[in-house]
Amino acid sequence: MQRFSQVIFATVVAVSSLGLGMQAQGASNDSTTTTIVSSSTIADTTSSSPSTTSTVVPVPTAAQTASQYPTRALRFPPYTRLNPPQLPNKSGSGRRVIYKNNLQWVWVVDAQNTVVRVMPVSGRRGVPTPGEYKVDSQSLRSYSLDYEGVWFNNMTRFALGPAGGNIGFHAIPTKNGKPLQTEEQLGSFQGSGCLRMSPEDAKFIFNFAKPGTKVVVLP
Repeated sequence: MQRFSQVIFATVVAVSSLGLGMQAQGASNDSTTTTIVSSSTIADTTSSSPSTTSTVVPVPTAAQTASQYPTRALRFPPYTRLNPPQLPNKSGSGRRVIYKNNLQWVWVVDAQNTVVRVMPVSGRRGVPTPGEYKVDSQSLRSYSLDYEGVWFNNMTRFALGPAGGNIGFHAIPTKNGKPLQTEEQLGSFQGSGCLRMSPEDAKFIFNFAKPGTKVVVLP
């Protein structure tokens, strides 16, 4: 009788263990825990190599990228004072100032045809009309007839706008003492006709381009 009870007990234990194993398997299927396998993990598991390595490729500088596109007309990458655009072809000869409208950059060239300064500016698209002009007047400080409270420093005039107003080089204008734009915005279309530039560049143009100095405007 005792041996028969031991057999029954062993049978019950075995069945119970089997039930627990099946319950554990069922619980894993019903689990709400989600394991997300990334693509990199999948690649690692299917790869013959147990580990992966990555190489950091340095980003080329603006000058390095520009050298790969010597004839590219678009501003790619954006030009800077350390990486300015080259003097445009067919920009005249002799002592002159060149303004290229679609790039919003200015070159100052001496009598030996040497570029002595390059600077970003902010003007108006298509203004003034492409052509050759001459500086006709200058003012250390002047004000706008169209916009109240707007003043210009180191104005160097050389053309007339579509409505007959003067167009010239000058420092970023101020309205009630506050600049109308930042120097970081130079190189983009911000002006209403004149060519805005940094105070230092405006002074340089004022001292270089006296009345009669040639100004070449390119599209």
